Amino acid sequence: MRRREFISLVGGATIIPLVAGAQQTSIPVVGILGATTAQGYAAQLAAFREGLNEAGLVEGRDAVIEYRWADDQYDRLPGLAADLVRRRVAVIATIGGNAASLAARTATTTIPIVFHGSLDPVKAGFVASLNRPGGNATGVVTLNVDTGQKRLELMHEVVPAATTLGLHLNPANKVVTETQSKDLQAGARGLGLQLRVLNASTERDFEGVFASLKQMQVGGLVIGTDGFFVSRSEQLAALTIRYAMPAIFQYRAFAAAGGLMSYGGSVTDSYRLSGIYVGRILKGEKPADLPVQQSTKVELIVNLKTAKALGLTVPMSLLGRADEVIE
Repeated sequence: MRRREFISLVGGATIIPLVAGAQQTSIPVVGILGATTAQGYAAQLAAFREGLNEAGLVEGRDAVIEYRWADDQYDRLPGLAADLVRRRVAVIATIGGNAASLAARTATTTIPIVFHGSLDPVKAGFVASLNRPGGNATGVVTLNVDTGQKRLELMHEVVPAATTLGLHLNPANKVVTETQSKDLQAGARGLGLQLRVLNASTERDFEGVFASLKQMQVGGLVIGTDGFFVSRSEQLAALTIRYAMPAIFQYRAFAAAGGLMSYGGSVTDSYRLSGIYVGRILKGEKPADLPVQQSTKVELIVNLKTAKALGLTVPMSLLGRADEVIE
């Protein structure tokens, strides 16, 4: 949906009107290209704004923000990115993973881009190198894809008797899905496990996935890294409870909503860094000179209440490594 007349600041009640021709005023416009939904990424947006503030910019005074949300329909992203280019925004920041970053990178080679993703940006063709990106794009890389095998190991640690585990992926996120499937299949073989891969790209697919997991007698589930899944963290957690399925995902919101465990990069850390980079670019720095940052803060959250409800005993060695235990 195009938002020409106003900007609704997600996560707050503030609304900043945009008069016609606002892009020609001295206040720069930041374009946010989101793969998912504003509601599903409220925490990430709050962290992004925190980064802007750390860079010395106040939203509404030093910059205004326009949002383009794909609402989990990744095929809409190229058109939304092109719309931001036509809008002549000062910088584009992506939210929700690699699909949004790829769409922005394809749409422009001149407007500065601050991407956020979980794949190697050099291999993905976003930058020439991590230290010197060399073009119009730089950004932040999280560890969420790279930690997929670790999530598999953690699930195996909690359900050691299970011989079959499940992997839940979004086929619409093709590059990430292929990487995760390959990596976790290799990890499962190393642990002597079978891995059943089930796909979902819409909410309608979720019930079928969990019903199939029970039919296959899968002992635990690893939910793959994907922006659509992140925006549905609470819904996925509720399904794991309803189907009594031990599961692990990447962000705390999943465990807080009743999922068994989460393990992955910090939302606050990574999107805060994105906000800082946007601020620095608006102050005159060039993406080509800003090294790609890697958010290295990883959090393990265990919901002990859920474990007890599932009849699971979480090893003390794992609890001792947890950053947070929910009781």
